[in-house]
Amino acid sequence: MSLFPESQDITKDITESVRGWAWRNLMPGADDRDETCTFDLSLYRRLDSELGLMNTTLPESLLGADLDITAPIAAIEAMSECDPAIALSFLSQELLFSHQLYHTWKALGQPLPKRHADILRQKRISGMAMTEPNAGTDVLGMSTTATQTDSGFVLNGTKQWITNATVGDVFLVYARTGEQRRDISLFLVETRAEGVSRLPCDKKMGMRSSPTGILTFSHVALPKDALVGTLHEGLRPMLRNLAVERLALAAQSCGIAKTCLNTMRDYARQRHAFEHKIADFGQIQKFLAESYAQYRAMRTMLYETVAETIQSAPQASLNADATKIFCAKGAEDIARSAIQVLGANGYSHAYPVSRLYRDAVLLSIGGGTNEALQKNISRLLMTDSRL
Repeated sequence: MSLFPESQDITKDITESVRGWAWRNLMPGADDRDETCTFDLSLYRRLDSELGLMNTTLPESLLGADLDITAPIAAIEAMSECDPAIALSFLSQELLFSHQLYHTWKALGQPLPKRHADILRQKRISGMAMTEPNAGTDVLGMSTTATQTDSGFVLNGTKQWITNATVGDVFLVYARTGEQRRDISLFLVETRAEGVSRLPCDKKMGMRSSPTGILTFSHVALPKDALVGTLHEGLRPMLRNLAVERLALAAQSCGIAKTCLNTMRDYARQRHAFEHKIADFGQIQKFLAESYAQYRAMRTMLYETVAETIQSAPQASLNADATKIFCAKGAEDIARSAIQVLGANGYSHAYPVSRLYRDAVLLSIGGGTNEALQKNISRLLMTDSRL
């Protein structure tokens, strides 16, 4: 069953459909999955079997819905109201793998190789491997190499903090392919290939039910058709998709913020102290009012920047960075305010706000740290007059 009916407002349809499903199926058990660091594979597969969420930005020939990035962004936002961790695994498969693989070839005006198309149709659990033990946001510092041979390439190196690493079947892997610092290429790598090994990362502060791991490549022989796009030109699809990833993380921020805002509002209505509802106290009203204003600004900024990105506006990348910074901070601020309003109840597992606060912290780190994005924005502001 697909959630995509004929409609004037596809974003609203997706948000309402996914939100309803998420509150029925993701919120119950989210705390337990977080506590035990459990990735529920059967629940994850229902995102597609019951909602039709996989391959949304791909054409029908690849079993997709042929929609723009608004569709997965809206789905990620709605899922993150309940369980940002499972939304993170979906983000990794849907945007960092499927969307990037298809649109890298599309941007070049070239058809997908048959094996790439077949893998996309299979909708296998997947992700993208860029970060390394000694190279995170500094992607040009990566040391993983793919050496060209007569039959293809030989891949060596280690990737760390990779979403879906321990459960995924196939990954897009960035590797160095030449002597120049920018000679980076993108490869399609199946985890069943000889020489691929994987381990889970240490227990994380948040996003615990999204499996994060280490991928190690030891003399992995890749066929020629493992190359995605043009040799030495992997930075082009990387930079295009980083903007999309940052918007998806901003969408997670909005989902987290909404649940935290609603939770503190409902609690303030019901909780009494000194013979008054705590909603009557100015300190609590400040938390509520400022959180609501911040949430509204976050969501408006998110979807305006999504529209710019779809239209390939000149400032889209700059604004994606700004959106990610603003929304990630907003999610942390609003979750922290909710904990304060709820007091000891917010600090405990009695309400979801403490889990959501821990999840929110990742959003200022993943997809490029907020500090690195501040540097990007400042540099662009100094060199570009288009604001």
